[in-house]
Amino acid sequence: MNKLAASAELALADIAADNQTFAVGGFGLCGIPEALIDALKNTGVTGLTCISNNAGVDDFGLGKLLHTKQIKKMISSYVGENKEFERQYLNGELEVELTPQGTLAEKLRAGGAGIPAFFTQTGVGTLIAEGKEVREFDGKEYILEPSLTADVALVKAYKADKAGNLVFRKTARNFNPECAMAGRLTIAEVEEVVEIGEIDPDDIHLPGIYVNRIVLNTAPE
Repeated sequence: MNKLAASAELALADIAADNQTFAVGGFGLCGIPEALIDALKNTGVTGLTCISNNAGVDDFGLGKLLHTKQIKKMISSYVGENKEFERQYLNGELEVELTPQGTLAEKLRAGGAGIPAFFTQTGVGTLIAEGKEVREFDGKEYILEPSLTADVALVKAYKADKAGNLVFRKTARNFNPECAMAGRLTIAEVEEVVEIGEIDPDDIHLPGIYVNRIVLNTAPE
């Protein structure tokens, strides 16, 4: 089994389509699949919904897709440091679903685990709770949050074997495993590819069962 694609462009060529939902790993600019984001931009697909902690900055990461108006909706927890994001949102050009950071992580994790929804105290009594079911447990109110899945997940890891088993490096782990699990089809961008069996099973952070394709980028910016 060899899941290694020849390039990011080829990895996406038969997958990317208009109006898809993409889950994209990263926190700020740490642990973002930059080559895959560039390749997605170059496909020219539009009407995308992107689930990501944030939307990069104006000229890097998902910010590139905002500049080209390829994203119609962002599901995020942080939207600062991106003036184009702000401009599009205030002008009604971009739909935004703001989600508390821990809730966003759990929405992706639950989606990947096949759990349709969960109750949380986060957001009770705020705008986040509007229109959502509220239930009391042990005298405290909780709101029902639906989980999230995506048509495609784009993630960044440090190392992979050819079967797609992934190792993340330090804080670049962030949202990447959750995004990978939530994607119906997952592409991982990595800095190193080794043969199957070269990664100790105890060192694997995400099993290859969640990864469909691997893209090698040995010199990320």
